[in-house]
Amino acid sequence: MKKILKRFLIILTSLIVLIAIAAFIGWSYLKSSFFTFEKDYLDHFNIKELTIEGYTFLDRNGNNRLDDYEDDRKSIEVRVKDLVSQMTLEEKIHLLKGSGIASAIGMNEPGDGIPGAVGTIVPTPRLGIPTVYLSDGPAGLRIEPTREGEDRTYYCTAFPIATLLASTWNEALVQEVGNAMGKEASEYRIDVILGPGANIHRHPLCGRNFEYYSEDPVLTGNMGAAMVNGIESNGIGTSVKHFVANNQETERNLNDAIISERALREIYLKGFEIVVQKSQPWTIMSSYNKVNGTYTSESEYLLTDVLRNDWGFEGLVMSDWFGGRNAAAQISAGNDLLEPGTKKQWDALLEASENGTLSIEAVDRSVSRILELILKTRKMQNQEYGNNPDLKAHAKTTRLSASEGMVLLKNKNALPLQNTRNIALLGITSYNFIAGGTGSGDVNEAYTISLEKGLENAGFEINEAAKHVYELHRSANEKSFEKAEGIEAMFTPYTPPEMTFTAEQLKEIVESSDVGILTIGRNAGEGGDRVEIDDFLLKELEQEMISSTTRAFQNAGKKLIVVLNIGGVIETASWKGQPDAILLAWQGGQEGGNSVADILSGKVNPSGKLPMTFPIALDDHASNANFPQEGGHLTYTDAISGLLFQKEERPEAEKVRNRDYTNYDESVYVGYRHFDKANLQVSYPFGFGLSYTIFDYSDLEVSLSNGMINILVNVENTGQIAGKEVVQVYTEKLESTIDRPVQELKAFAKTGILEPGAIERLSIGIPVSELRYWDEAGGEWALEKGAYMLRIGTSSRDIRQIEEINL
Repeated sequence: MKKILKRFLIILTSLIVLIAIAAFIGWSYLKSSFFTFEKDYLDHFNIKELTIEGYTFLDRNGNNRLDDYEDDRKSIEVRVKDLVSQMTLEEKIHLLKGSGIASAIGMNEPGDGIPGAVGTIVPTPRLGIPTVYLSDGPAGLRIEPTREGEDRTYYCTAFPIATLLASTWNEALVQEVGNAMGKEASEYRIDVILGPGANIHRHPLCGRNFEYYSEDPVLTGNMGAAMVNGIESNGIGTSVKHFVANNQETERNLNDAIISERALREIYLKGFEIVVQKSQPWTIMSSYNKVNGTYTSESEYLLTDVLRNDWGFEGLVMSDWFGGRNAAAQISAGNDLLEPGTKKQWDALLEASENGTLSIEAVDRSVSRILELILKTRKMQNQEYGNNPDLKAHAKTTRLSASEGMVLLKNKNALPLQNTRNIALLGITSYNFIAGGTGSGDVNEAYTISLEKGLENAGFEINEAAKHVYELHRSANEKSFEKAEGIEAMFTPYTPPEMTFTAEQLKEIVESSDVGILTIGRNAGEGGDRVEIDDFLLKELEQEMISSTTRAFQNAGKKLIVVLNIGGVIETASWKGQPDAILLAWQGGQEGGNSVADILSGKVNPSGKLPMTFPIALDDHASNANFPQEGGHLTYTDAISGLLFQKEERPEAEKVRNRDYTNYDESVYVGYRHFDKANLQVSYPFGFGLSYTIFDYSDLEVSLSNGMINILVNVENTGQIAGKEVVQVYTEKLESTIDRPVQELKAFAKTGILEPGAIERLSIGIPVSELRYWDEAGGEWALEKGAYMLRIGTSSRDIRQIEEINL
């Protein structure tokens, strides 16, 4: 027996040792391949300042003379040319990829780098070229809020999600948000913000729709350009993503989007094109997926022919994190920077340059683009950083922008609240507001204002009976209410159970309150798509809660208001007839609760309009026939195995529809374009949104000059409350000979605050070229001659003025 036990212990010890060795080897491989492979390229901080012939400069290469690249009086083109001429081939290759993922997961030595910065452009120490830091940021910077050995914090502002900002239809306001983001980046030493997202809401279940603006490319492009212009006004770069057709998270690293050239040009590329034309961003980020058989980061057609040759894009293209399969092919195609960078990519680029599969011309081209960005940053100006952004001012910007993007879907004399003191908050999300989505679109903010806190700040009293039910429910489900933060939230979805009420509890709540507010919450994020059951559709418990609370409050002669704290479209048709009011609050960032309270109290008159359609049923979308329905979320195992072993593509015969490939059979008929063409009823149409006042349109004038359609229209506030209105311009080709949408948004404008009785005459211009369609036979944009109808409305299905023109 002793011999058996001894043998067992020897075997067990051997297994433990083997496991330990394997773990050590695995960790060593990870560390040397993805985290710490840059030891020979460390920043050179001790750079002397020299003065020669009255000009003071930083002698970055220590040669005691003024080189062209050190002279900021010279053009960037001259400085870049000088730098390229001085770099060795090894230094050039080194510059084409980032320094790894260590910074993103906080593997920084104290005082080194920026913990949480998701990527870098590497330094070239011999020439004194510094590290450039990249940060996630569609809704605000994502860096670590605390640092080892420091007492202070580095919190960032959580701004509203992109979908909410698009709902403002206010370019100036979105630019203001971008300006605040840029100021924050500048203070925290971040050089490039990875955003905004300009992908199209092809389908309501895409997990990252909250990061994107709209189902319409014109609204997407104009909102994206405004954000870029705001951020880059601070000398901070942007990376507009994900180029292109990253419209599902399911198998995003392998998925092949099969899209007609017309749909690609008119829908999926168009928003990016507008951003490039109106803001010329510093960078574009290629997407993970393929388009028509080729990974976007390896597509010379997309990255060079379309982006640069057709549109005139001047910046650099970077990959999404670990995107693409062939490093040399990526650089050759025009994907200049590989992020976050791996040792394997570095080795592959060196080998390709040696064997001739990566030409020196392609290397120099990408290096020049990267150096141009570096020279634009404030790093080359030796800027000092305060690490003290004005978070209070940015919170005000957040609160204002969030309230302007919230959409009033229904109001039966329930809002704004009047003669109301005590409010019963129903549903767990009322006490636990969702600021934004998960993944790279998340922010490490200092606080999130709940609806409870927002209403208290506005002077309302929170009903104790309702709150007591919530607290009992939370205590009984304590573990479910533990919320993961930061990157952890990608792997651990937050799904606490919804609360319920007994008849006695509900009776007490109704009797002791003036009004009831029920909040429905939804969240999604990077790494997974949503599902129909219990996500797009309300859960059975939520349906019952709406019915029971509405009935109880209305039977007592009181109002029941539903607030939707969601990041994407949900089903509303089956239950919207019950409550007295519905406010689509979206996810308003850290000040969300205050912003909702501003709307409910009447401090702010709602002026948001839907940037997408709310269908009656999910299957009403033409794209639903070709979209993954399984949902899911990213796991640690998926993430680690993806690093160690890049997932292999299945053989052609084994490929699975909507996972390995997705057919975009609906062509250009996305969103309202489809619903209009199919003459389908919807729950809420694209562009819809109510106000506390009434607006009338009149005196429409249309003229043509110099290739521009010029529109003048009066907007009058005929109601009793000051407010803003969004004017939407749709065009329809009359008697068209080609298959095209019934109408398409071509322009929009928003009034300032109009007092009761006030009139604003809006001027809107549409280039005639924007009425063209993509002619696949000719491979070019073509204008169909003849009559067009200009349709001026307050939504896609509420047209107030029309005018016919001939082109």
